[in-house]
Amino acid sequence: MGGSSPRASTEASPGLTVIACGALAGHIRQLAARRGWQLELHCLPAPLHNRPALIAPAAERLARAALARGRRVALAYADCGSYGALDELCGRLGLRRLPGLHCYDVLAGPERVADAFAAEPGTYLLTDYLVRTFRRTVLAGLGLDRHPGLWPDYFGHYRRLVWLAQAPDPALDAAARQIAAMFGLPLTVVRTGTGRLERELERLAGAVPGP
Repeated sequence: MGGSSPRASTEASPGLTVIACGALAGHIRQLAARRGWQLELHCLPAPLHNRPALIAPAAERLARAALARGRRVALAYADCGSYGALDELCGRLGLRRLPGLHCYDVLAGPERVADAFAAEPGTYLLTDYLVRTFRRTVLAGLGLDRHPGLWPDYFGHYRRLVWLAQAPDPALDAAARQIAAMFGLPLTVVRTGTGRLERELERLAGAVPGP
């Protein structure tokens, strides 16, 4: 799902390094600032979701470097298409990650996501990040900006879009409706907020206080 920030310090538990998907980075920074958490945040590029086999090796490099500095390390990733590779990494290095199969589970909860697919198996899920970066992370990331004829191969089987909205605003709403128009499909908006992500991050960090 783009953009990487090599490092951002807002320092949730002393000595805690969080290795996060770039798609969650903005929310994590906002939550850390609001809660007064102290953490060292390293973000991997969200487009790695297009090549999920690369996620665990990239996370391992950052994790080993942080552990070598005596820091605690947590992964702000769900499985994210790694097919257990992140769990294997956590087992080897003694790390923890966010629960769920993907960031949709983290933001909306697995039951709500499962209900969306049960209601319509051909559902394409959006988050605020994907809405904001769709042209860069999806269209360009999949080469559809250069080869628009591939659109039916990628998206022809979808029947509706569901936007899991964390903090909707008029600009995001307009962008989401433009994406739905590209698909020629109806848009359903499900407001999730970031409360579930906040609770899971707190558990991941050991529910430690701020400074």
